[in-house]
Amino acid sequence: MASKQGFPTSSSLQSVQSTVPPITGFEQLSERQLEEHLEVFRYGTFDLTDAIRPSVQLQIVPRQGFRHDTYVDPTSKSKVSVIMAAASRERLFDLFIDMISTLGQVVDVVLETSHYRNGGNHEDFYREHIDMPVLKSILYDYEELLLNDGCAGVAVLNPSRQQEVQFDEHKMIIAYGSPLESFERVLINHDVYCDKDIRFITEAEHVHSSSDDLYSQFESLCMRLGMEMEPDADSICQ
Repeated sequence: MASKQGFPTSSSLQSVQSTVPPITGFEQLSERQLEEHLEVFRYGTFDLTDAIRPSVQLQIVPRQGFRHDTYVDPTSKSKVSVIMAAASRERLFDLFIDMISTLGQVVDVVLETSHYRNGGNHEDFYREHIDMPVLKSILYDYEELLLNDGCAGVAVLNPSRQQEVQFDEHKMIIAYGSPLESFERVLINHDVYCDKDIRFITEAEHVHSSSDDLYSQFESLCMRLGMEMEPDADSICQ
């Protein structure tokens, strides 16, 4: 995702997160073993959505929390303050909605898709100047899509404030721009607390899930937001 503000977005989070190693563990599983692994969604008190699963070896066990980080633009070398957060499924979407509610009454929105694209490539669709109540109503209509599609993400930004909140395809919430205190308050109100040692599912081997039906819903969301899509089908989301 690439916002017009030049903020780092989910397609550039390698600059914030550790480099993800190539998928190998999943290739060693039988079809039955893979199905059994994909059916596991609960780790302790943390529930995953259907969008993503951790490595078979559980190099990182999913858990709830947030940490601070700094993104350094590789070209300009400018720094942007970042909060990265993971939350259990039952509170995740309401948390995202409350996070974007801090951005103001009129915002821009970006939809990201990696459906049918090779090599982790993404395509972004941008809509400027949408009223926050209208946007939230539309997003709630597509809650199941945004929670469970591992090839779709959304970002909401306020260009005048230079702040952005992402709900990325890993179903993490990433907030950019200073000050970050309003985002922190929302997280804590949802029982998501700061943990400087937390590691996220994206920082180790993991797998995404999607479907043709979810992609159709994504196309419908684009139309609801007034975004035009051009057909492009190189390969299925990896």
